[in-house]
Amino acid sequence: MSKEFIVIPMGDPAGIGPEIVVKSLSKLTAYDDANLVVVGNKKILEMAAQADKITVSFNVIKELSDGNYNPGIINLINIDNVDLSTFEYGKVQAQCGQAAYDYIKEANRLCVEGGAAAMTTTTINKEALKAAGINTLGHTDILSSLTGVKNPLTMFQVHSLRVFFYSKHVALRKACDLITKEGIEKYVHLMIDALQTLGVEKPHVACAGLNPHNGEHGLFGDEEVKYITPAIKELQSQGVDVTGPVGADSVFYQALRGRYDGVLSLYHDQGHIATKTVDPDLTVSVTHNLPYLRTSVDHGTAFDIAGKGIASEVSLDEAIRVAAQYASAFKKNQVVK
Repeated sequence: MSKEFIVIPMGDPAGIGPEIVVKSLSKLTAYDDANLVVVGNKKILEMAAQADKITVSFNVIKELSDGNYNPGIINLINIDNVDLSTFEYGKVQAQCGQAAYDYIKEANRLCVEGGAAAMTTTTINKEALKAAGINTLGHTDILSSLTGVKNPLTMFQVHSLRVFFYSKHVALRKACDLITKEGIEKYVHLMIDALQTLGVEKPHVACAGLNPHNGEHGLFGDEEVKYITPAIKELQSQGVDVTGPVGADSVFYQALRGRYDGVLSLYHDQGHIATKTVDPDLTVSVTHNLPYLRTSVDHGTAFDIAGKGIASEVSLDEAIRVAAQYASAFKKNQVVK
């Protein structure tokens, strides 16, 4: 079976993205299951290799299909968009925000038009993007804007635990107010579709409870009684293999042990705490409902250590591995919502 292409935008040049890219792709094992192509700046990547104290070779290509891909070395779509005379590690710079956006935009093109099955993203800085006049300040928002997809769905994976998010970057009080019967039904269906796209044929999923002890029949909150339980019963009547609400103090562990193929977390920290407690280095973010699979490291630009060669590439290693794990099934089964 031929290997799928995964493109990797290197991230903000002033952060640790270039260093972890060079470290990850200097390992021959990185190429075992996929063809990897970096989108970035060759001069910055060479500086990163020097900081990492490793020797790497670059093969500059123009397109994935031009026949010049060379497995085992760093294949690069080179975008010369950084003025090194004013460049500084660990600083918010407009040129770096613009550069990071340019890499993402080109990686998106390679996925949509160039045949790549997946994109694995490193790190960008919201302040740098804003300084560059870019109003979409996160990877998901940028990719949503570039592709025209309005409903990207986030999943975290760590080992066998897959967690989906009903809401993300909203205040906890608002997250509770957002819960509705219709919303639970919608997100469970989205979970099922996403898992099937990844190759899970008959997903068995669970919905976490919101309140302590699932609210104890309304004693500690009534969201379970009013919205969550009715939604689960309705879904079950439709033949959906869903269980819930299951207490949030146990459902994630149960999924990790294999009882469920996925868990719906009802707010940001509920699922983040669960996955990162299992293993913060191996937690990978996966974005569904795009025209391609997208995985990402789950850390920031780490400006405080950028350029020092000490950043760990473990999270990027895992993000690439997860993309390779699912790329073929995703390309076969994808249905953009």
